[in-house]
Formats: sequence, structure tokens, C-alpha cells
Amino acid sequence: MYSQVCFLVFLWMFVLVILSGAPAQSGDSSFSKPMDNVTVRQGDNAVLKCITDTKVSRVAWLNRTTILFAGQEKWSLDPRVVLLNDTPVTEYSIRIRNVDVHDEGPYVCSILTNRKPKSSRVHLIVQVPARIVNISKDMTVNEGSNVKLVCLATGRPEPSITWRRRLMRGNKFLSEGEYIDITAITKEQSGIYECTSSNDISTPDMRTVHITVNYPPSILSARATGATRGQQGALQCEASAIPGAEFQWYREGRRILSGLNGAKIENMGKKSRLVFFNVSEEHYGNYTCVATNVMGNTNASMILHGPDAVHDVSGACLTKHSSLCLLWTAAFLLAAPF
Repeated sequence: MYSQVCFLVFLWMFVLVILSGAPAQSGDSSFSKPMDNVTVRQGDNAVLKCITDTKVSRVAWLNRTTILFAGQEKWSLDPRVVLLNDTPVTEYSIRIRNVDVHDEGPYVCSILTNRKPKSSRVHLIVQVPARIVNISKDMTVNEGSNVKLVCLATGRPEPSITWRRRLMRGNKFLSEGEYIDITAITKEQSGIYECTSSNDISTPDMRTVHITVNYPPSILSARATGATRGQQGALQCEASAIPGAEFQWYREGRRILSGLNGAKIENMGKKSRLVFFNVSEEHYGNYTCVATNVMGNTNASMILHGPDAVHDVSGACLTKHSSLCLLWTAAFLLAAPF
């Protein structure tokens, strides 16, 4: 009993020595093997070993200023810290389950031999897998805007951050670092941007940002088919736009309404068709398709002609900003026999 009380007094004196900054004896002949630093991943178990010789009368574990174990008696209230009993007589080891960042730091195995306390120190290093904790939300911007993306991550060691953009044929590397700036973004730069955080502790963490770029309509194609009187004829135009374009049809400055004068307008996504179910002579002529969204508008003019007229897609006139365009070519002015 006296020796145990004496040992505890020595332990407290030893703690005071550590706090005062005075050097403590470590790694002397009372320890058969100096302790190595222990590195574990967050969430794993850590085993701290203390190998002594047979002359040791008392042994204890300390963490900073806290006594964890004094002999077989547990002082720590942390249920994760346990003493390993299935070890050799000369080994005095503890296990810390489910290690967390706050467990990192110095641990001391203190022994009493010939009534003199001696110690061996081990430093527990906790590695934390890289994890993205904050990233820009999906966004919709107008073409020409400046865009800033942010991706913040935590981990030990400090993780590296890489930005890539998804393409049809693999990903394109953009930059390294938490931030990426896109100046005067174009519609071609819309899509999915990947942020990857890695520190080689576990599988890299990856998150994405989807950027949608609004842009005004652009006519992709404008086509007219030859139409025989009494038969069906059609004009078609296709426009790319975000938000999707709304279509209107005009003839000689007058808007055409679906269902009037034998004409029907069929809108299907990016395409719009002006259909005449019973073509008459009065239907032949120049028509304009106008594609509009909140970003602007554009139009294309084309000619509904007879079946014997020479025609080509080049006969369509594409313009922007709602100006009307009339492109009359000799090929389209060849009149079909009536």
C-alpha cells in the first residue's frame, strides 16, 4: 500500500515536471525498447506499447496531464481506452478505440524502479481522410458573366484540391486550388465541373457543380421543301438556346397564327415547322421564322416554292437581334408551273 501511494505521488510529481517544461528521463535502460511514434487513421484503433524490464515495480500511462492507468487500475473515464491484458509480463500496452483528432498528442509510459520514476514518450498522430466540406451550388448564369467556384476541404495531412471539367471524351484538367475563376463565360463552358480532394489517406472525395449558361437563340438550320398545289408543304427551322426558344412565323411582316389560312405551326423542342396541308398559289413566297428567349432573338427567312424550282439550304437567310431579312436568289425565283 505504501509503495502504491509513493508511486502515485511520483506520478503527480512527474506530471508537474512535464508542465514546468523541465526535461524528463526517457529511453533509459529500464525500457528494453524505445517507443516509436504511432500513426493511425481517424476511426481506427491505436495500440501504444510500453516494453519494460523485470526490475520495474510500478508502471502507469499518462496523456498530457491525465493519468490513464496506474498499474491495473483505470483512472481514465474514457470507455475507448483499455489496458491490454493478453500481453507478456514485460509489456504494458493500452488500446484506444475509434481514434479521433482530439486523441492526437504525447503519451507517456512512466515506471518506478528503485523508487525513481522514469518515462518513455510516444506521440500519437491521427490522419484524417480528405473530405470536401463546402462547395459552390449548381448555378445558372448569363453568357458573358464572370463565375467563381469554391471548393473547401479538410484532412490530415492537408489535402490537395483539383478542378476538372467533364467532357464527352474524358475530363479536362483546369487548375489546382480551392478556387477557380471563369471570366466572361461562354455557352461552350457550360456543363459539370468536378472538385477532387485527396491526401492519400483514403479514396479521394469528389463533388460536382453544374453550371448552366443562358444564351440567346442561334439558328442551326432553316429548310423549305418543294410543294405541289393541292398537296402538303412545310417549312422548318431549328434553333439552339437556353432557356429554350419560343418560335413565331411571319410572312411579309404579318404574324402567322396556327390554324388560320390552312397553316399549322408545330413546335417540337428545338424545332418548329410551318405546315400547309393544301398548298395553293397564294401560299408560295417568303417566310420568316423568329426564335426568341429572355436573352435575345434571331430569325431565318426561307421560301415556300413549287416542286420544279431549284432550291438549296443556302437560300435561307440567318440574322440576329430580330431584324427581318429577305434573301431572294435567282434559284428561288424560278416559278413552278401552275
